Amino acid sequence: MDLTTAYGALSRTPMALRALLTGALPEALAFREATEAWTAHEVLCHVTDGEETDWRPRIAAIVGEGERRFAPFDRLGGHRRYGGWPTNALLDEFDRLRRDNLTYLAHLNVDAQALARTGIHPEFGPVTLEQLLSCWVVHDLAHISQLSRILVRHFGPDVGPWRKYFSLLTPTHPSA
Repeated sequence: MDLTTAYGALSRTPMALRALLTGALPEALAFREATEAWTAHEVLCHVTDGEETDWRPRIAAIVGEGERRFAPFDRLGGHRRYGGWPTNALLDEFDRLRRDNLTYLAHLNVDAQALARTGIHPEFGPVTLEQLLSCWVVHDLAHISQLSRILVRHFGPDVGPWRKYFSLLTPTHPSA
């Protein structure tokens, strides 16, 4: 993993989320692909909560001198904490938290030795800082992809005969 590339990807996520969600209609933000699937707004609540309760605390556990055991992450905690926030306020909060977290990360001056340090994940056991940072990037990209898919499927019924050209709109698509 290249730390500069990871840092760059993480720093672009707020812009990507804004580009996808700013100005989206309420019904698009509340659209569910399936009964138990998250809405776009719930995804945004989740990633915002992760900035406070997941990534930074886990980085701190790995690079600190104290307890290296990670607290379990409540994947639905963001829905409770941020569910009532308007999208624009939530985008602003995510942006603020992400900037703070990247500033924190930059001040750690992470080197190869730090990337090899481990923390204890509640499910996986020992994980390295390098794995955690890679996971953070992949997590962002996966949720950007998820948000795009949600919006595609929300607007999909309106494309008429072009539906056959969009794999995300066909029932045989693996993530359909």
